[in-house]
Amino acid sequence: MSSSPQINWHASPRMGAALFFLTAALLMLPQSAQAQQNYVSRYDLFAGYSFLDSPHVKLSENGLHFQVGVRPKTWYSLGFDYSISGGDLTLTPNLLTPEWQQQLGGLLQQLAQAGQLPAGYTVAVPSDSLTQTLAAGPQLSYRHFRKVTLFVRPSIGAIHEVATPQIGDPIGKLIVGALAPTGKKTDWTPFYGFGGGADFLFSKHIGVRVQADLVYDHLFNDILQNGRLTTRFSIGPCFNFGKNIKK
Repeated sequence: MSSSPQINWHASPRMGAALFFLTAALLMLPQSAQAQQNYVSRYDLFAGYSFLDSPHVKLSENGLHFQVGVRPKTWYSLGFDYSISGGDLTLTPNLLTPEWQQQLGGLLQQLAQAGQLPAGYTVAVPSDSLTQTLAAGPQLSYRHFRKVTLFVRPSIGAIHEVATPQIGDPIGKLIVGALAPTGKKTDWTPFYGFGGGADFLFSKHIGVRVQADLVYDHLFNDILQNGRLTTRFSIGPCFNFGKNIKK
């Protein structure tokens, strides 16, 4: 296993979409600079659409994102974050550890010598993926603008993923049988990174939240050589309720 993980910094279209929305939020700030916010609630709740994008393993997932928080002070809050999403990934030999690459190469060589390897055969294992993330911690807010709240946060938590290979050819089944004898791979691992976004406030209780997180994790490190960067973008309604802590 490589001692220094390689990170794929490929900018996917969905990562570009996240950056677009955040840029749009910044461009709208001058229109919201009429006055500071005079109501800051004790609690907030968010539920919306999200997607996860991990270009290193060609993983793209759609799902739901939930957050709940409590604000001890106007400038920071403490909260819990959960998301669940599903999609597809593609496993190729270059992603595997050197040990697994060697075993796979030996298997293909045996099949070739036996005349059972079709000419031009390429190993690519498509899989269904179900991913859940759990996180808790602080979030820092900037409330200078009356209709927009900006925020940043560390993204530290755990990610759980279930990958179920979907392959029908006999050689693919042999490979899947070696990599995932039970027919699927399941793993928990920590992640770390950072995130941020903006709340666009329609009233003191209701708004729309646009946010993104960029995190690093190394799921399935028993078979995958390197970790990966994952971008999560989400958008949806946010709700502020409870007493006004600014008074």
